[in-house]
Amino acid sequence: MSSHTYLDRGLTIFHTRLETPGVASHAPFSDPVHPFVTISRETCAGATTLGQHLLPLLNERMGGEGRSWMFLDKNLLTHALTTHHLPEHLAHYLPEERASEIKSLIGEIIGLHPPLWELEQRVSAAIFQIAQLGSVIFAGRAAHLITRSLTGGFHLRLVAPKEARILRQQELQHCDRATAARILEETDRARRRYVLSNFDQDIDDPHAYDLVINTGQIQPATAAQLVLRALQARVGALTSAAGAAR
Repeated sequence: MSSHTYLDRGLTIFHTRLETPGVASHAPFSDPVHPFVTISRETCAGATTLGQHLLPLLNERMGGEGRSWMFLDKNLLTHALTTHHLPEHLAHYLPEERASEIKSLIGEIIGLHPPLWELEQRVSAAIFQIAQLGSVIFAGRAAHLITRSLTGGFHLRLVAPKEARILRQQELQHCDRATAARILEETDRARRRYVLSNFDQDIDDPHAYDLVINTGQIQPATAAQLVLRALQARVGALTSAAGAAR
């Protein structure tokens, strides 16, 4: 598990929601509105940075007693596996990269884990379950497609110029430019293939998202404000519609 405090706290919040009877009744939103955010991203487009800026804003403006927001990015997969009582080491077989397909085939053959499609289904089920509770930010794992039937979702895509992303990758990996560029290309290609093979969708299709932000031009703090305002408007519209239907 990650050592990031905000992720650890987020998982604690989630477990509390599941284990405490009636906790959902404390939601500050009119039922059935349970808002959540999904972030799809190009590699090094700044999903984690945006999440760190967005989380306190959502807690301040759209949180409440028993409804603290949580941000699930790299820990999401491990959490999904443990939720379904599978060993955490299986997360190594399910990253959004080509190598995982080879590892998975080997693992299936020698009986290390269930078939890849079964693991993917369990991960998707966990994502959907968490989204139904609301007050969560997802990053990656095609969460915008898994949760598209839930009305409370706000789906975001982050992009950035390639050169800016290469520089970020170099800083993260402490590598040269050529290595950084190769990692970006391989990771982006793998994510496109993952979404296409599992959902028959184009990850770059802007119509799949409510908002596309170029983080090469828009700073994280500004982007977080944009998402907050858009989500508030979405929740307001859904709440009004739900009230009118009663």
